[in-house]
Amino acid sequence: MGKGRQLLLEHINAPGINTFEGYRQHNGYKALEKSLKMNPTDIIEEVKKSGLRGRGGAGFPTGMKWSFLARPEGVPRYIVCNADESEPGTFKDRYLMEHIPHLLIEGMIISSFALGTRTSYIYIRGELMYVYHILEKAIDEAYKAGLLGENILGSGYSLDLYMHIGAGAYICGEETGLIESLEGKRGNPRIKPPFPAVKGVWDCPTVVNNVETLAAVVPIINMGGDEYAKIGIGKSTGTKLISAGGHINKPGVYEIEMGVPVEEFIYSDAYCGGIRNGKKMKAVVAGGSSVPILPADKILKTPKGEPRLMSYESLSEGGFVEGTMLGSGGFIVMDEDTSVVKNLWNFTRFYHHESCGQCSPCREGTGWMEKILHRLLEGHGKMSDVDLLWEIQSKIDGRTICPLGDAAAWPVASAIRHFRSEFEDLVKNPEKATRDVKHYYRVNNLAEA
Repeated sequence: MGKGRQLLLEHINAPGINTFEGYRQHNGYKALEKSLKMNPTDIIEEVKKSGLRGRGGAGFPTGMKWSFLARPEGVPRYIVCNADESEPGTFKDRYLMEHIPHLLIEGMIISSFALGTRTSYIYIRGELMYVYHILEKAIDEAYKAGLLGENILGSGYSLDLYMHIGAGAYICGEETGLIESLEGKRGNPRIKPPFPAVKGVWDCPTVVNNVETLAAVVPIINMGGDEYAKIGIGKSTGTKLISAGGHINKPGVYEIEMGVPVEEFIYSDAYCGGIRNGKKMKAVVAGGSSVPILPADKILKTPKGEPRLMSYESLSEGGFVEGTMLGSGGFIVMDEDTSVVKNLWNFTRFYHHESCGQCSPCREGTGWMEKILHRLLEGHGKMSDVDLLWEIQSKIDGRTICPLGDAAAWPVASAIRHFRSEFEDLVKNPEKATRDVKHYYRVNNLAEA
């Protein structure tokens, strides 16, 4: 089967699409011209009608989030673009910014106009300096064309757009940690409420949306919210960018219509092209490292035996026992030779390193889980370690200020739930332990767990 409709990546291969002139040649900034003639509240209504859900991971309805923005008299409001793409397995926002930077800028101007903000920010990950320079050039082009700054296109609306470079902290992908960092402080997430819509940047009402979400506003305005809502399935409307990686023949970024069967996405030549080297699929992490891992049979079929679809509802059917989450769309496929335990150790090591340390369950629990997994992989594990891992993750889940604790706990819970025999096999047969774990600690000059 062929690919479905392309709304964001339609012109990705057009010559010069990364420049202002190239973008304009493909109807770039037409949506902005249209929106500046609309009432701002009508723009918000179009986004509501579209059914657009946040593409950063949580999937919260975008129009509803915008409607929560407080509007106190005489107090500035802000939009912040979360371009701190740091979820392991996810790289679609980077791809979008690198190749079509003006799509994000146009989406930000429209969104800022709709919400009445006069100053907006792009918070970009520090490791993406080459993307920062691409966006910086595109912003300069937009200013020179009169699309940013004072009196945009003679509409009377003015907007300044700034970029802020993060320092590579995963925790700053969480919106309140991002806001703290943007203000020049340590990126510790805030206790909520108050939510950013009431008290965000410099204690002013703030909306934080990710790159893909803001970019999607452009086709919504061009085609109308009702037409956008006709694409997809159920409450999962429109298209979604998926970062596909792992043991597949065609890794990359794909734009899918919501509702594509998971099996088609993995095995069709239009998308991932099947498992490389003719091997069998063992498991899939469907939405970045922080979502539950599912074995092959459960990622392809729902608990009812129906084909699993690439949508928020279908992937989550069965809860965290039988299902998972679409999340940020970081789709990691594992073949039959993959060690789930070693993969889990890699994830847990990441979360231990990235924990801000503000909450003791996360600060202590992630380190504890890493040590136990290291012990199992080194051939020194005990059968009680598996139960101890389960107990630790259950004490982290839901007990932290931000979702990083949950993100660290869910992969552990699902790996034990679906692949417990692998953990036990490492205890029963220590000679199967992965000796290169020791090598990791040695080359990185770290004390072994």
